Amino acid sequence: MATTASPDPDNNKGPNISAAKVKELRDKTGAPMMDCKQALTQSNGDMEAAVVWLRKKGISVAAKKAARVTSEGSVAHYIHAGGKIGVLVEVNCESDFVARTDDFKELVHDIAMHIAASDPKFVRKEDVTPEAFEREKDIYRAQAIASGKPANIAEKMVAGKMEKFYEEVCLLEQPFIKDQTVSIAQLIAAKIGKLGENISVRRFARFKVGDATATVAFTSAKPDEGGEAATPAAK
Repeated sequence: MATTASPDPDNNKGPNISAAKVKELRDKTGAPMMDCKQALTQSNGDMEAAVVWLRKKGISVAAKKAARVTSEGSVAHYIHAGGKIGVLVEVNCESDFVARTDDFKELVHDIAMHIAASDPKFVRKEDVTPEAFEREKDIYRAQAIASGKPANIAEKMVAGKMEKFYEEVCLLEQPFIKDQTVSIAQLIAAKIGKLGENISVRRFARFKVGDATATVAFTSAKPDEGGEAATPAAK
């Protein structure tokens, strides 16, 4: 059950937030101390509500920085299942200074590990090829019609299933394997809020022993969205 902080008798502006509670929130989210204190104050000491507040703030910060060029960053690899699965991923940021921080390195490692486990086919929803989109949409529409649903209901069902499709195949839409309540996009947004720079996934490749077709994906983002435009591809 969520707990709330007791009112501060010397401060009528809000609850008394202890340093220990602020540190707990910081350890849980990685957000700066002052942001954690503000989140707890705004949430009346409710830890869960404070986490939500920080996530919303992180997404807001990410949106403001999304147009800034990301020309630095790093390429990381992750080997899984005793050498049976391997991933290469390029994650970009704005400066070499941020690229060398432990926070950024941790993010890149987590993304590479997630790709190894979840096998996304595209970076963003916008990168899904028209062929893949229409193929899935036709399948869902046929299933809805076969179930006897009216045309208008069938279209609504298709729209809902397409959102689920994006969640299954697009890296940024997938739930993070370490915390299913957070998407990869939200994970990145939280780091943007903490590090103060735009961060974007440029491309990745996933190889599996015995699988003749590797998954290779490029973002189609424009240069001012974090990298040169590239033709998306997924196999």
